[in-house]
Amino acid sequence: RRVHGTDRVMTVSFHKYGNFFPGTGDIADVGARGGKFYAVNFPLKDGMDDAAYAGVFEPVVRRAVETYAPGAVVLQCGADSLAGDRLGCFNLSSAGHGRCVEFVRGFGLPLLVLGGGGYTIRNVARCWCLETALLVGRAVPDELPYNDYFEYYQPDFRLHVPAGHMENQNTPDYLQKQTQAVLENLRQLQGAPSVQLQDVPGALYDDDTDSDVDGPDVRESQRALDRRVAPANEFYDINNATGRE
Repeated sequence: RRVHGTDRVMTVSFHKYGNFFPGTGDIADVGARGGKFYAVNFPLKDGMDDAAYAGVFEPVVRRAVETYAPGAVVLQCGADSLAGDRLGCFNLSSAGHGRCVEFVRGFGLPLLVLGGGGYTIRNVARCWCLETALLVGRAVPDELPYNDYFEYYQPDFRLHVPAGHMENQNTPDYLQKQTQAVLENLRQLQGAPSVQLQDVPGALYDDDTDSDVDGPDVRESQRALDRRVAPANEFYDINNATGRE
């Protein structure tokens, strides 16, 4: 929500939408005020597979990077889009998931990669192990080495997570229409912001509340501290002030 109204950050999200928590992320949710069209939402239905996901992820992300020219990218690799997730509704293999990571890495931009959702824990570990290897350019064998948690990965004891046999409810026509709508939204932008900062802060000090009501561990504002400093002309002899000689 903090970035919803600013052009300093562009968000791009591909997610399950419709009768699914948290119920946000409609394609019409494009941001507001100074951040209008800087929020890119691509709603998807159940059963999204590798080929279909790459077919929408790559052109949308490529256009977003070309349009916004980011100085850095934060990539959240939620594993709940993998096949067999206990809460997720997609049908991606770990190879298809990793393909997206490699695609973003290919732009050569500073990249911070985060985890995210994922509720079949053994597949979360597989996914993030594979993608860490992809990011550092190391090849890892598909056969898992013996370790203290080896039994969690039965019956195949393999690194890669295969796709399942789930029906893809995202038809080619639906995905094409959604892609066109998202790309049209991105065309509304005139390119990357020309200045670093657009938002103008409000009052320099926000000190309307009485600092005495705050807890003892709450730091007071500089303005409140300055109020305690009396001007030099207010220092005077107490006897003179009372009329005593």
